[in-house]
Amino acid sequence: MRIARSFSISMLLLALLVQFPPAALAETRFDGKWSGQIDVPGNPLEFNAEITSGDDGTMSGTLSIPAQGLTDAELEDLEREGNRIRFRIPGIPGDPSFDGELVEADTVEGKFTQGGAELSFSMAREDAAEEARVALKGLDAEIEQALEDFNVPGLGIAVVAGDEVIYARGFGYRDIDEELPMTPDTLFAIGSTTKAMTNTVLGMLTDDGDFDWDEPVRTFLPAFAVEDPVLSNRITARDMVTHRTGMPRHDLLWYNNNDITRAELVERLKHLELTADLRQRFQYNNLMYAAAGYLTEQLTGTTWEDAVRARLFEPLGMTRSNFRVEDSQADPNHARPYRDNDGELEEIPFRSIDRIGPAGAVNSSVSEMARWLQFNLDRGQFDGERLIEPSTIDDLHTSQMAVPSSGSVGSTVPVGYAMGWFVNVYEGHRRLSHGGGIDGFTTSVMFFPDDDLGVVVFTNVPSSLGNLVARTAADRVLGIDSDDRIAEARDRRERALAIQDEAEERLDAQRTTDTSPSHAMADYTGLYAHPGYGELEIAPGAGDRDFELRYNGIEAAFQHWHYDVWNGAETDGDQTFENFKIAFRSNFDGVIDTVVAPMEPTAAPIEFEKRPDPRLSDPDYLQRFVGRYSDPVTERDQRVALSGDRLQLILPRQPVYTLHPRVDGRFNIGELQGFSVSFDTDENGNVVSITYYQPNGVFTSERADE
Repeated sequence: MRIARSFSISMLLLALLVQFPPAALAETRFDGKWSGQIDVPGNPLEFNAEITSGDDGTMSGTLSIPAQGLTDAELEDLEREGNRIRFRIPGIPGDPSFDGELVEADTVEGKFTQGGAELSFSMAREDAAEEARVALKGLDAEIEQALEDFNVPGLGIAVVAGDEVIYARGFGYRDIDEELPMTPDTLFAIGSTTKAMTNTVLGMLTDDGDFDWDEPVRTFLPAFAVEDPVLSNRITARDMVTHRTGMPRHDLLWYNNNDITRAELVERLKHLELTADLRQRFQYNNLMYAAAGYLTEQLTGTTWEDAVRARLFEPLGMTRSNFRVEDSQADPNHARPYRDNDGELEEIPFRSIDRIGPAGAVNSSVSEMARWLQFNLDRGQFDGERLIEPSTIDDLHTSQMAVPSSGSVGSTVPVGYAMGWFVNVYEGHRRLSHGGGIDGFTTSVMFFPDDDLGVVVFTNVPSSLGNLVARTAADRVLGIDSDDRIAEARDRRERALAIQDEAEERLDAQRTTDTSPSHAMADYTGLYAHPGYGELEIAPGAGDRDFELRYNGIEAAFQHWHYDVWNGAETDGDQTFENFKIAFRSNFDGVIDTVVAPMEPTAAPIEFEKRPDPRLSDPDYLQRFVGRYSDPVTERDQRVALSGDRLQLILPRQPVYTLHPRVDGRFNIGELQGFSVSFDTDENGNVVSITYYQPNGVFTSERADE
């Protein structure tokens, strides 16, 4: 931007300098936000300044001129002298400078000069906190009515404005049965709003020089790999945390899985389908955040939990925030999770998500989350202590990836995804926000950097009300007319519930009637496995349930749907697999050997292969098949030997073949398609022959041990 000697709207780029002697400083602090104007003839030029003081009395700040598009220009060369404030713009032609005097406690007036020309200026301190308090009057009654309208048991809310927590309330119940009230200090599961915390700690590590967002992940985490070897070498940590690696969610891999380690989660990534090229498409992914947390552990030599606690929770005073639902349950003030079952609120079990922790396992209260908002609004500073460099947190707050959108939604214009934050323009105001949801808990966190405003709302039931209340509170403070926002949402909710009932009634129309399974039920049972998703067991069912599916500790009853397809039955328990369909496939021999499940809706169905009898990989059991067999026609010997946990077939003038166990008890011969063998026993269980199954016939050789 060029600065001319004559005054115009585009002439200024400001840096603020302030000075008072120590006695005056003690009486009058200039910390806070100021609004001002320079009296340019015919068109006053408005500016905004923010000033902060260090413990040693030094001052710093930023200045913005909206008309020029100048935002948060850093302030430097601060001076004070009596009641006068002097500041200039270094490095600009004409040496533009300000010289003002404190005429009232919150008002400065003086002269602006540049190149010998002189104009008046003034600035007044903003009292954003008090204005926000006034704007929120009457919100209590609106929230209390909304809890009833949306069938929500309890809600916690905190609002930060003007560097203060100006509103913190609890509504309804944290425990319905005991009628325990919700408070601002009640602990909730905050879900995916954890992600920004994970990124902030990694950002701090960049300040330490231990890490670079734009280096390949393998530079710091050699074990990292995805399905495509080329992409494995190119993906950066910035790609991982902005959902642009090409990998879709694959959430059922980790959901309820408390036996796997984060290292094992990272190892499984290479077995998961990619559905886009690198940086081609925004695809929300929790697994990549688990990898980012594991990366944090490798960089720090400690757990992700300890890193977040030391770098964030302790300096922010978030003393009760934790990482495990068991820890929350041990706290006397915690919310219990509920679900709405046809209008009735039912308590549900807490869901432990420790392994995926960096993506969403933090538990906190709105009171402590208000401190997190203050830290972000103050660009990485809290209570005068800088925890992260301003440029680093600015990077975390900057959009990195476009998000799918059909355009603006109402007056909200999407911008993209930053690092743990969605970025948009909300009713003309820049907003960063993120939601969170895990069984029985919903979170909405948002802040407006240019308006020094932040809001956090929790509910202890899955509901859109948290986001609605957060937006309503922000609307009041920002002066946005939204009187009908919650009422309109309530009407939409009622219509949606009616449509859902009708949709469920029409579900049976998708079913083909008068079909039967192709096999006996026992043929479907067994253990199935996938290298990425792990093990899935099909066990015999009880009563009218055909079988039970067991996966990641979840047990779900299934009923026959049609052909070889089964459907998850309705249940009062864990509903993960309710109305979830799976299909079985058989091999060329008619043996059921695969179950196909749509674990990730945006990718191809996952194929779990049936595991053979574990005895067929047990050397002690396999020893019974070792020996010499003789072809009755050619009288040529065939030998079966044991190598480790695999049998080997040795035929005259042929390579040695490894025998691979099959689910039907046979063994495939090497990699030959359509060739297999079985071992035959007598009534005493002694192995008496080997039978070969080949495309041209079935042949048997008698055992001929010496």
